[in-house]
Amino acid sequence: MSEPIPGELKFKNSAKDWALRAAIFTVFIFFGSRKFTTDPNAPWVVLYEQIGFGQWLRYITGAIELTGAFLVLISSTVTVGLAMLGLVLAGAVLIDIAVLHQFIDAFLPFAILSALGAFWMHRRRV
Repeated sequence: MSEPIPGELKFKNSAKDWALRAAIFTVFIFFGSRKFTTDPNAPWVVLYEQIGFGQWLRYITGAIELTGAFLVLISSTVTVGLAMLGLVLAGAVLIDIAVLHQFIDAFLPFAILSALGAFWMHRRRV
């Protein structure tokens, strides 16, 4: 078993790390929970109707987002949570471009995906 490198755990579980993880949690709890609405005119219901795969995808996406958000809060499961959220965001980018042909709408999920990737790489580096 190797000794930890001095300063290796300086960022992990620091106040900055917790603040970023709390922000990720808050964003995905908000968006994930909104996907479970029953209003047929709600924006997520309409969007998933336009996608054409059925409303089951909306529920699966919401469940993955909520699960990933909670996993980001647990120190030992941050990577798994980020991977789950990253897959959802990658799917959003692909659907915006390939299915809906709304290239500009793909920017926001791509930007968030990039930020999650940068956060993950920073956590792996320290």
